[in-house]
Amino acid sequence: MYEEYKNAIVTGAARGIGKIIAEKLARVGLNVVVSDVLWDEAVSVAAELEKNFGVKSFAVKTDVSRAEDAANLIKTTVTQWGSVDFLINNAGVTRDNLTVRMSEQEWDMVLDINLKGTFLCSQAAAKEMMKKRFGRIVNIASVSGILGTAGQANYASSKAGIIALTKTFARELGKRNICVNAVAPGFILTEMTEKLSDKVKEEYIANIPLNRAGTPEDIAEVVNFLISPAASYITGTVINVSGGLLI
Repeated sequence: MYEEYKNAIVTGAARGIGKIIAEKLARVGLNVVVSDVLWDEAVSVAAELEKNFGVKSFAVKTDVSRAEDAANLIKTTVTQWGSVDFLINNAGVTRDNLTVRMSEQEWDMVLDINLKGTFLCSQAAAKEMMKKRFGRIVNIASVSGILGTAGQANYASSKAGIIALTKTFARELGKRNICVNAVAPGFILTEMTEKLSDKVKEEYIANIPLNRAGTPEDIAEVVNFLISPAASYITGTVINVSGGLLI
């Protein structure tokens, strides 16, 4: 990892993929801000990171869909540590429904948190990164944003938007030595997918060439690569972590 750049933010880091990403970054020596609306869980994760990995960590309660919360997240990090070097936009929700039945509220909530939240946090972080002429932003997209998924018009649209947003930010910020990339997970074992029936899980896995579901650790490893010096000439790229689902 970079010697002089040590400060990372992970949104939606209180549980699931975000928590595992936060643990991975702490394991390689980065200080990690745990951002989430789940305050008690975020505080607990931050304490675990400090205890288990010997890095600095604190929690910030953040509704990423609110501009003032996104701005406060970045401001608090800069005030505490002096810079924001790495931003992982992981916060996201689902509100699944068939398109003809989907309510405006279900549409708006998913787009506001997943897409607007990624925009607001990236925008606020970019302003600080530009001052130092260094930054790495990784957005968590989804293969749903590439393939589309029945019952997930809102989610798939938000993730497709994140992919386009990633490429746009990469074009705008590249001259300031800021790399912006995305990771598109496939079928990943999380608290959300664990609730599915065995039959549904089997149907998903049957379409995956590697014949298994992915894990949050699979995603965390790719995120860690994208913010490392090894990926310093990669920007505007979407890496599909899907077991070959998109072959």
